[in-house]
Amino acid sequence: MERIGFIGLGIMGAPMAQNLIKAGYYLHVYDIDHDRTIAVASSGCSNASSAYHVARTSDIIITMVPDTPELEQVIWGENGIIDAVRPDSLFIDMSTIASSTAIRMHDALVAKKVQVLDAPVSGGQTGAEQATLSIMVGGSKQAFDRALPVLKVMGKNIVHIGGPGAGQMAKTCNQIIVALTIQGVAEALTLAKKAGIDAAKVREALLGGFAQSRILDVHGQRMLDNNYQPGFKTHLQRKDLNIALQTGNELAVPLPGSSQVAALLDALIARGDAELDHSALAKLMGEMSGID
Repeated sequence: MERIGFIGLGIMGAPMAQNLIKAGYYLHVYDIDHDRTIAVASSGCSNASSAYHVARTSDIIITMVPDTPELEQVIWGENGIIDAVRPDSLFIDMSTIASSTAIRMHDALVAKKVQVLDAPVSGGQTGAEQATLSIMVGGSKQAFDRALPVLKVMGKNIVHIGGPGAGQMAKTCNQIIVALTIQGVAEALTLAKKAGIDAAKVREALLGGFAQSRILDVHGQRMLDNNYQPGFKTHLQRKDLNIALQTGNELAVPLPGSSQVAALLDALIARGDAELDHSALAKLMGEMSGID
């Protein structure tokens, strides 16, 4: 069984790493937050002192970090992996970054004779904990086949999209749909409340019709409960829409809906709600409508 190094142990990364441990893999784990590293290591693996150390001791390296700067630090920063990775190792980035950055990462590591995949995920904290994530993969078929047994431990719907960067492009598309659907659910439930009807019954009815969605199910209930403890934070959703808007600009694709939701996320962040779940768009809609 190949030795796995796991870098990035936040809301998503920690349960993903723990599922690998439960499956019998021996992990070397690292997070810039030492307490997170120790917490996951206590589940039955070793804690590494740096990303460099992870790369030196692992056959497969997995990263799950918040954004492009963090990934660049892991690869090219002080004690990064670029000079530590061993030939024939496999690097899997499961963060959400721009497709262009994924291609640059791929080229730099392939030059070190490393197999590389970009494999961002969808499913949130619940999907990470229950190992039901959807995983969108870009890279070579050979690298995908090697990674598949490991990916199956963390997710259910695993699709090889195409070459380098294709996984991240699919994730960008995913995040557009997620953001716009959350906004749609927030508007609908706010309208129901303002009209004086039972929003919970509206949601129940809609779940049986064409409007049914995972977001209406999970986030619709969050909105009814005013429960915005983060499964996926508002500032990360805004970061992902920024990637979408930049990509749209590069490819001359107008994204008016994404632009509008990005502005509403900016309003949430400006109010100090960056750490709330992205379903907090409903909180903003309620206050704008004078019902919260």
